[in-house]
Amino acid sequence: MSKTKFLIAASLSLSLAGCGAIGANTSMYSVHQPVVERTNYAIDVNTDGNNGIPVFEQRRVGEWFDALKLGYGDRIAIDYGDNYANSGAQRAISGLAEKYGMLLGDTAPVTAGNVAPGTVRIVVTRSKASVPSCPDLRKTTEANYNSSNSSNYGCAANTNLAAMIADPEDLVRGHETAQMDNNSGNKAVKAFREKAPAAGGSK
Repeated sequence: MSKTKFLIAASLSLSLAGCGAIGANTSMYSVHQPVVERTNYAIDVNTDGNNGIPVFEQRRVGEWFDALKLGYGDRIAIDYGDNYANSGAQRAISGLAEKYGMLLGDTAPVTAGNVAPGTVRIVVTRSKASVPSCPDLRKTTEANYNSSNSSNYGCAANTNLAAMIADPEDLVRGHETAQMDNNSGNKAVKAFREKAPAAGGSK
C-alpha cells in the first residue's frame, strides 16, 4: 500500500470514529424494557372487637374502594400490626372485596406508621408498567456502519406491551401455573346462558 493510500484510509477511519456512528447494540434484543412500579394505598379502620368492622366503617371502606377504582391487577391485604388477627374484620373486608371481583392476599406490604390497637390497616397495592427510557431518538439519523439497532429500537413494541397488559405483575414473575378445574369453563358458560337478559335488549 502506498503512503498516499494509507493516509486516505487512516483519515477515513478517524472520520468515522469522530462521527460516533458505530452503534452499540447489534443484537435482536432491545435495551428498552418495561419497568413495573408499585404503589401502596392504605386506610386504617376501627374494629368492633372480634365481631368485625362496624357498618359505618364498612361504608367508608367501600367509598374508598370506589375512589381508587379498584379493579383487576390490584391486590388487597390486611395489616393487623401487633394486634391479633381479627377473623371478623377479615370476613367483612373479604366480603367488600368480592363485590369488586377481588380476593384478599395473604401478606400485607410494609407501610409507614404503626397500626393502632383496635384498628386494622387495609392496603391496596397497585402496579403500573411503563418504559421510562422511551422514546430514545439520540441515534436515529446517523450512518450505521456495523448494522446496529437504532437507539429507539424496541420502544414501540415494549411501550404498547406495558400499556396493554392487564396485570403488570405478570411482567415481573409471570402468571402462576395452578392446575385448572375442568368444570370452570362449563360453569362460566352456564352462568352466561342463565343470566337474565338486560332490559330493552333483543329477544
